[in-house]
Amino acid sequence: MVLWFAVYVVVCLGALLFTALASAAHAQAPPEAARYRAELTRAAHSQWGLDAPVAALAAQVHQESAWNPQAVSHVGAAGLAQFMPATARWWCERDGITPAQCLPTNPTWALRALVGYDKFLFDRAPARYTDRDRMHVALRAYNGGLGHWNAEARATGLPQPTVDQVAAACGRASRHPSHCPENLGYPARILGILQPRYAAWGPVVSAWPPQATTQPPWGAAQHAQRPAWGPGT
Repeated sequence: MVLWFAVYVVVCLGALLFTALASAAHAQAPPEAARYRAELTRAAHSQWGLDAPVAALAAQVHQESAWNPQAVSHVGAAGLAQFMPATARWWCERDGITPAQCLPTNPTWALRALVGYDKFLFDRAPARYTDRDRMHVALRAYNGGLGHWNAEARATGLPQPTVDQVAAACGRASRHPSHCPENLGYPARILGILQPRYAAWGPVVSAWPPQATTQPPWGAAQHAQRPAWGPGT
């Protein structure tokens, strides 16, 4: 009886998860997003190339600020991209932007910064990873810091850990374990739940479980056709 009850619970939970994912796939982008679509697409194409993962980038803005350029978090992160003040200063100094032009609450600045910082992080993920896994790393690093991800990769003790093996090491290095649920859930929510709402905007990054989309998987184009990528280009 206990075994059958356990099976019943698992089946019910699976059905609920499937329903939630199906609902997410049919959900729409909020009206506020439309005004920034062209700006985000231009920034993405400029810094990532014409096959930029626009749908994932839009989903990330949705997650960060719900498309509110005046959003400010309780820890001081501001704007569409929710840059922390120290990160904004570092990014502006890196790109030669003056303090007067370093404006996290300016939508144009914020979208360009988010797109560029994601590309910066993506380029620092292991080149042996697939595009999907490198984007997973970039999103985790955007949310919690690339230094933490690198430390957890070393904590695996493996010469070439997979993205899942690094995820399993979350909290075993410099990051406090209490921060792992949020950090691990960040790319999962963006790629698996929010991204389908923006599938019409451009190429998508494959997620697990797979989501049906109207665009070809991001990375399907030949890498040789991409421009020389880099933040701020």
